[in-house]
Amino acid sequence: MSLPDSEAWHAALHRLQRDGIPHVLATQVTSAGSTPREPGARMVITDDAIFDTLGGGTFEWQTISAARDLLQQQHYGFHLEAFSLGGRSGQCCGGFINILLEAFPGAEAHVALFGAGHVGREIVKLSAPLPWQLHWYDSRSDIFSEQTQQQSRLSCRTLGDVHRTVTELPPQTHALVLTHSHDQDYALIADLIERDDVASIGLIGSDSKWSSFQGHLQREGHDAEKIERVRSPIGRIHSTKLKNKTPYAIALTVVTELMWLTDKPISPETRGLEPNAVRALVDESKTTQS
Repeated sequence: MSLPDSEAWHAALHRLQRDGIPHVLATQVTSAGSTPREPGARMVITDDAIFDTLGGGTFEWQTISAARDLLQQQHYGFHLEAFSLGGRSGQCCGGFINILLEAFPGAEAHVALFGAGHVGREIVKLSAPLPWQLHWYDSRSDIFSEQTQQQSRLSCRTLGDVHRTVTELPPQTHALVLTHSHDQDYALIADLIERDDVASIGLIGSDSKWSSFQGHLQREGHDAEKIERVRSPIGRIHSTKLKNKTPYAIALTVVTELMWLTDKPISPETRGLEPNAVRALVDESKTTQS
């Protein structure tokens, strides 16, 4: 079990949420009897680090293990863990603790942006305030400015092997293809449509470009339903063609389109604890203390 990092839980929480890194906030919500710390104590847990402490001991190790299980299984939202310090925890305090685990995905959506030209740069700027994790690729290794690379929730990477890059994208990624090379665009589209777990696929360009790509994909034997997953050109909201062709205007429609695509209903798990669970938690604490 790793030791706590020197960073305080609140600083770590701010940084992890800013950078879009999955994490769990563990909060001691109730206690009865002798316990290492009082209600309100918090710690933050990631896949490979822990920040602050709930008092140590076996129950804390079990809390960390439960938190990392949630991250691995991508079970985000609110979860309750109960510990009797002498039973499940193997500790001798003799008290009782309820721990609330709040598991955060780190980013509401993953967006893979292929191409760092004028439109790509405007998309990145417009996306900065949004809760998206951007994976930005370009085959030109010197295309990314140092200032851009410091933006939150943004990773800049050199695009080398297209097939490997597409294979390594996180599940449910929204992909935007707008490189400086038609051949590179085509190779990306051909690999992206073969991944059933890609959330959406968008391609920049004219109708004639997409018509040419469609014919080529069909001749190579790609399934028609997979080809139809591609939106081209991206940013054509309600099939309306823009008169303003500036990079900023195109990027604005692309980001707006992505906002609709990433707008999913909130899972019931993320809406909070059920009233009955809260009531039982409070009643149990009162009973133990009386």
